[in-house]
Amino acid sequence: MTLPQPKTAPPIRPEYLKELTPLQQQTVEQPLPLYTRLWNTAWIRKSGLLIILLLLWQAAALWQQNDLLLPSVTQTWRAFIDDMLSGELPTKIAISLGTLLKGYVSGSLLALALSALAVSNRLCRDLLGMLTSMLNPLPAIALLPLALLWFGLGEKSLVFVLTHSVLWPMALTTWSGFMSVSETLRMAGRNYGLRGFRYVWHILIPAALPSILSGLKIGWAFAWRTLIAAELVFGASSGKGGLGWYIYQNRNELFTDRVFAGLASVIIIGLLVESLIFSTLERLTVKRWGMQR
Repeated sequence: MTLPQPKTAPPIRPEYLKELTPLQQQTVEQPLPLYTRLWNTAWIRKSGLLIILLLLWQAAALWQQNDLLLPSVTQTWRAFIDDMLSGELPTKIAISLGTLLKGYVSGSLLALALSALAVSNRLCRDLLGMLTSMLNPLPAIALLPLALLWFGLGEKSLVFVLTHSVLWPMALTTWSGFMSVSETLRMAGRNYGLRGFRYVWHILIPAALPSILSGLKIGWAFAWRTLIAAELVFGASSGKGGLGWYIYQNRNELFTDRVFAGLASVIIIGLLVESLIFSTLERLTVKRWGMQR
């Protein structure tokens, strides 16, 4: 039998002093070069691309040497400034935008209403799916004969066609956004007792806002294109109209530079709406909330 060994104290680690290497002096980072800072600015890059496109246009016009087929950038700019100063082009733009807003707002509100009803009712869900499958592939311009029969010549027919062009793509994107909302958020809304409109307003719409904004942009593009095409017909029939009639009339009179001025007005308005309205909405909402990069 062996006797238990007495417990010994653990060895004490000797203390020592370690010399630390001195920190290297931090060098101040040099600012980025000017061309790098300019290249990192989005609006400068886009402006450079626009200038390149304008230069290509000017070169093609000089090579063509036929103002009737392809006017130069300077001729188009001169026609644009002359018609803006005379008041003809602003009047046409105001007419087109007034009609466009009526059809766009009505189509967007109807799309939100149908999507909200489809969330809470199975029958409305089936109805929305069937209507979008039937009517979304139907071109809005194909409804012009019916619009003429039902509403006659005038603004009501244009608003009807614009509502159709906005309603179905907007309803599709809104419904897809509602369906992509996570079940966690849905359960949180139900636990708070949210039902019906309050459930849609406080839970579904904020969560599906990126899809809703995409639908608004798609609907705007569809409505803008449909309006110009419809005004070519309605303007030629009734003798009045907005930018579409302006383009049609100048095409008949072979003022190609003014035709390009009208097309440039359509493009400029589209760029302003995209950069000033939709981009601002995205920056203040979905990008600020971290829902979109």
